[in-house]
Amino acid sequence: MLDYLVAHDGAIRMFFFLGILTSMAVWELRVPRRSLAANKRQRWIANLGIVVLDSFVIRLVVPLLPVALAVMCAERGWGVMNILDLPLWLEFILSIVVLDFVVYLQHVMFHAIPTLWRLHMVHHSDIDLDVTSGNRFHPVEILISVAVKLCAVMVLGPSAAAVIVFEIILNGMAQFNHSNVMIPEKIDGRLRVWIVTPDVHKVHHSIDYTEANSNFGFNLTWWDRLFGTYRAAPQVAIPDMTIGLTQFREPAQLTLGKLLLLPITGETGRYALNARKVEVQ
Repeated sequence: MLDYLVAHDGAIRMFFFLGILTSMAVWELRVPRRSLAANKRQRWIANLGIVVLDSFVIRLVVPLLPVALAVMCAERGWGVMNILDLPLWLEFILSIVVLDFVVYLQHVMFHAIPTLWRLHMVHHSDIDLDVTSGNRFHPVEILISVAVKLCAVMVLGPSAAAVIVFEIILNGMAQFNHSNVMIPEKIDGRLRVWIVTPDVHKVHHSIDYTEANSNFGFNLTWWDRLFGTYRAAPQVAIPDMTIGLTQFREPAQLTLGKLLLLPITGETGRYALNARKVEVQ
């Protein structure tokens, strides 16, 4: 089974990407959490256009992807997991958890460092949230993210199968927790003990910068709870809260072309280094 994952990595990840995108889009249509503020067609063209461009840039620029590096590490005995020789199931779980922690730290850095925030603004500039928002990242941010993962894989030495499963979970959860779906409060309460639900992540996209500097996790809520960056709910009820950034409110500012130039032309506004301390609930 694990060998099959590695051999068919690209096809499997594409299957899950399209399957989750379609499922969440249908769910949003049937039971939306919020009314949309912007033209959906324009947003989808921009958001999905970035996905296509990101994929092209990665293939063009990155000579070695995390899965291929994991195979190389296993062959040469590089990385902590290859040194410890843990049981396969334990190595698999620990690898996914550690990689998730790395993504949490990376996300915090994209808010804390001004240059990185300029890139990450593209993601936060969306004035609505739906399943496509989970894929709205500037190509340069994606390249930095790949570089961080490569470093993590080199140090950790996870199996290639663990890296593939982690990538599927990461992308799937990003689409899930950005989705505009209604989940009953009791179910959401149970889920958020473990994972980032759409209501948890909506707080992170609040126009209030103190709320936007909380709930950095994409998969597990553990890291936000452990490091004091968890916020249970926004001050304004989720159906009424404002999504996005104060400096980008006009749809004309958020076309695909404008988004690609946003890190150069856009005003940065406030970010974590000069924001007041988040009041954790």
